[in-house]
Amino acid sequence: MSVSIAALDPSVCAPLPVLGQDVTVPLVTGGEVTYAALDYAASAPALQRVWDDVAAYAPYYGSVHRGAGYLSQLSTDLFENSRRTVAEFLGCRPEDQVVFTRSTTDSLNLLAAAIPANCQVFVYETEHHASLLPWRDAQVTYLNAPRTPGQAVETLERALADRDPYGPALVCVTGASNVTGELWPVRELAAAAHAHGARIVLDAAQLAPHHPVDIAELDVDWVAFSGHKLYAPFGSGVLAGRADWLQAAEPYLAGGGASRKVARRADGGVDVDWHTTAARHEAGSPNVIGVYSIASACKALTEAGFDSLVAREQELVSRVREGLAEVPEVQVLSLFGDDAPRVGVISFVVRGWNSSHFAAALSAEYGIGVRDGLFCAHPLVRTLLGSDPQDPGECGAPEAEPGERSLNAIRVSFGAGTPDEHIDRFLRAVTELVREGAQWKYRTEDGRCVPDRGEAPQV
Repeated sequence: MSVSIAALDPSVCAPLPVLGQDVTVPLVTGGEVTYAALDYAASAPALQRVWDDVAAYAPYYGSVHRGAGYLSQLSTDLFENSRRTVAEFLGCRPEDQVVFTRSTTDSLNLLAAAIPANCQVFVYETEHHASLLPWRDAQVTYLNAPRTPGQAVETLERALADRDPYGPALVCVTGASNVTGELWPVRELAAAAHAHGARIVLDAAQLAPHHPVDIAELDVDWVAFSGHKLYAPFGSGVLAGRADWLQAAEPYLAGGGASRKVARRADGGVDVDWHTTAARHEAGSPNVIGVYSIASACKALTEAGFDSLVAREQELVSRVREGLAEVPEVQVLSLFGDDAPRVGVISFVVRGWNSSHFAAALSAEYGIGVRDGLFCAHPLVRTLLGSDPQDPGECGAPEAEPGERSLNAIRVSFGAGTPDEHIDRFLRAVTELVREGAQWKYRTEDGRCVPDRGEAPQV
């Protein structure tokens, strides 16, 4: 993405208030501790500001767009103002559309359903499954994992040079890896795509919560992201960008809201006049609260000063990486190397440990929530672990017993709401587990490593 961390605002802000900061959880060794939520890459905790905004609106909730009542009109204004807020947050161009969806996965499946016939799609094997899998009806070229940002651009340019130059083409790429946190050279990839007559969609699910995203500056055609990773609950997402393919496609869902006029024909059939605005792909009663929560999160991040949030997160990234580097048994996973810019998402394995066992011990003995598995990016994690793509292993369901090597990794992720103490506790826990071992015995149950409640602590 050509991001210069040094160019960011050097001032550092305090963590933003999020829900769950005072939640305590029991430890298997006895007592309770404040929960350390370090799984932001899966779902970030909701900002207190978002929750307060939604609570203030909730008594005025109403169905949007077609109601004559006051609450319906108020909710319609709020819904459409949220669309404008998101457009501003993303730096949308005047002609761009903002379509509200359920998630990043839903957004990319919507776009996959809207691409023209005979479209060629180019996607790296390093993508999250939400970006890797939706293109089932297209001619898909899967690109090998690059080992440098420059190699990513070169790989794409070679692939595009070999394509049919007359048909439509689309490149799908992540902005920040959900496995390594590394930033991808989005602007350069967009330039390469456009130079070869292709379009590009940016999966910003892991980028938008950690770094400003500007569609016009990056020169991408579409951006997709999820509210639940942007400190906004309630299951909403966004697909923003060029309108032409979306307007030309059949509605993603057929139903009320997507249609402007429906009439019976003399032969007994039905004629439908579909909307050409974003409503074309928003059939049904929309998730007004979810949409409003996304807009509230966009405002909160902007008003807090995104540069300051980024600067603080980079301090946390440095502390985590430096702390893990002091434990020789820990191997941090990376595509682009130690110097690559990255967001607060770091995956690693620990020599001599099953990843599920290690994550379970962090939770049960320290009250720390991380993620283990393949992170819905199976080809990438297997490449990083140096295993064969056909090796077994499932997201969150390791097959190895505690103490045995697994084909999974551990991911720690954090962001605008992470207190310093959570990072300090995590690093202390990693060091103690590696040097002293777990205090409790663990077993595999339903594919997960869990404390063995029938066993006494290890001596």
